Amino acid sequence: MDLFLLAIDKFLYILEVLILVRVVVSWLPIARDNPFIEFLYTVTEPILAPIRIMINKSIFGGKGQVFDLSPLIAYFILQLLHTYLK
Repeated sequence: MDLFLLAIDKFLYILEVLILVRVVVSWLPIARDNPFIEFLYTVTEPILAPIRIMINKSIFGGKGQVFDLSPLIAYFILQLLHTYLK
């Protein structure tokens, strides 16, 4: 059981890093057809898209939203899961 929890812990850590990399990459002028960028979006979008939808439906979302807060919220959720597993 400890090995399973360790594997999930490492997986959550990798997701946290990938989300952070995606945020940094979004500020850089890199083409989206780059294989690494495609991989990054393929892995992180299933996590960020539902959060983005919830934000848009909330009072904080809408068309006037300047920043995409979904990576920040996803990071906090992953941190909570990470803490809960320990």
